[in-house]
Amino acid sequence: MRSADTTITLRAMPRWYLTLFTSDALERFGFYGLQAILVLYASAPASHGGLGLPPTDAATLFGVWIGFMFMLSIAGGWIGDRLLGNRRALLVGSVVGMTGYLCLAVPAGWGAAVGLPLVAVGGAIYKPNHQAMINLMFDGSRGREAGISLMYVATQVSALAAPLLVGYLGERVSWSAAFLVAALVMLATAIQLRLSAGQFGDVGHRPVRSLTADERVTVARRIGLAGAVVVAALLALGLTGLLSVSLAIMLVGVFSVIAPIVCYIAIYRNPALGAQDRRRLRAFLVVFLGSTLFWMIVAHAASLLNLFARDHVDRQVLGMEIPASWFQAATPLFILMLAPLIAVALPALGGRNHVPVKFAIGLVLVGTGFLIMSLTTVLASSGEKVSPLWLAAVYLTHACGEVIVAAVIISAVAEILPSGFMGRTLGLMWLFAGLGGGLGSGVVRLAEVIPEPLYYLGLGGVAMVCGLAFALGRRPLANGLTAGLHTPAPQAAGDAVTEGSR
Repeated sequence: MRSADTTITLRAMPRWYLTLFTSDALERFGFYGLQAILVLYASAPASHGGLGLPPTDAATLFGVWIGFMFMLSIAGGWIGDRLLGNRRALLVGSVVGMTGYLCLAVPAGWGAAVGLPLVAVGGAIYKPNHQAMINLMFDGSRGREAGISLMYVATQVSALAAPLLVGYLGERVSWSAAFLVAALVMLATAIQLRLSAGQFGDVGHRPVRSLTADERVTVARRIGLAGAVVVAALLALGLTGLLSVSLAIMLVGVFSVIAPIVCYIAIYRNPALGAQDRRRLRAFLVVFLGSTLFWMIVAHAASLLNLFARDHVDRQVLGMEIPASWFQAATPLFILMLAPLIAVALPALGGRNHVPVKFAIGLVLVGTGFLIMSLTTVLASSGEKVSPLWLAAVYLTHACGEVIVAAVIISAVAEILPSGFMGRTLGLMWLFAGLGGGLGSGVVRLAEVIPEPLYYLGLGGVAMVCGLAFALGRRPLANGLTAGLHTPAPQAAGDAVTEGSR
C-alpha cells in the first residue's frame, strides 16, 4: 500500500490520499463554518436566535470552545492508538460531530450547551487520527511534508466555502439553517469514510497497542468516576444557581492550561520510551510552546477580528453589504493561492535546521500581521469605517504563517516518538494549540482595558521576538529534535573526512 518514495501532486494522488484529502475537506467544512459564525451567533440577541452574550464574552467563548476541542485531542489520539484504531476513530469522530451540529440547529438554549461540546469532542477524535493516518500511510516517505502541505488545499477549500455558505445562512436566513448544513456535510464525511475503508489495507484498522483486559477495566472505572464527578458538580452548581456561561468559560480556560502540562508529563514518563525519545520530546516542548503562541494569535481572526469586521470595516460592495463572516474566507483564499508554491519550496527551506527556521518565519509573519492590525485600529478610532484591504493584509500574513507552521509541525511530530504514540503525539500537539485558545480566552479580555492599538502592538511584538529566538537557537533545537534518529555510518580506514568539515 505504501511507498517510501511516494510523490503527491494534484495530478497524481493515490486513492488512499484522495480519500483522506476529500474527507478532511468535508469534516473541516463544519469546523470552519462554525468558526466563522460562532462569535456572531453568540453575540446576536436572543430575539434573533442568538445567545445574547456581550461581545467580549462571545469572543471569549470562541477561545474557550476551540481550546476545549484541542484540549480533548490528546484523548482523541489515545482513542485511536489504544482503543479503536486510527481509521475507525475517524468514523466515530464524524458521527459525534454530526450529532453536535444537529443539536446546535435546535433553536433553544440547551442546543448550544450540548451541541458545542459534542462538536468539540467529534473534532478532537477526528483530527489527530486523520493526521496519524496521513503519517502512517506515508510511512517515512520523502514526500510527506509536501503531501501534508498539499492536504492544506483540501482544508482551505472548505475554509473558503464554509464562511460564504454557512455565514450567509446564519446572518441572513437563520442560525439553525447554517448548523443543519454543517450536520449534513458531516454525514457525507462519515459515509465516504465507511465506503472507502478498503483503500487503507490494515493501516489504522486496529490499535497499534491494544488495551489489555485489565487496562480496559481500569479505564472504564476511571471514565465512570470522572463522569460521575462532572455530573455531580454540574448538578450542584445548577441547584445553587452558580452555573453560568462565565463560570464554564473560566473552568475550561483553567483546564486548558493544566491539561497540556499533565499529559506531557504522562507521555514523557511512559516506560515504553527510551532516553533518546525523551530527549526529542524535551526539545519538541519548545516547538509546542511556539505553536501555543502562534495559534493564540491566529485564533483572533474568528473572535476580535471578526467583531472588528462587523463594526468597523466598510462592507459595502457593489451596493450591497456583505456579511461580516465572509471575511473569514480571506485566509483560506490566500492559502489556496500560496499552498502549491509553498509545497514546492518548503522542503528545501532551512536545511537540517528546517523546523526552527520555519517556525521563526511563521511567528514573524503573524507578528507582522498584528503590527498592521495595530495601525488599522488607530485609523478606525476616529469612527470612520476602514477599507477591507487592511484586514486583508492581516489575513495574508496569517495565511503565509499558517501554511508553513502547520505543515512543518504535523510532519515533524511523526519523527519524535515511535509509531505506537502517533495519535497521542498529534493529540499533544493540538493540546498545546488548545493552550493557546485557553490563554487567548483570557487575553482577549485585555482588549477591554488596554487601548486596541497597544493590545495588537504588544502581541505582535511578542510573536516577533519569539520568532527571532527560534532563528537564533535553530542549531541546538534541531540537534535535540533529531537526537538518535540518524546513526552515522562507520568511516572507512583512511577516510580523511571529519564530521566538522562536512
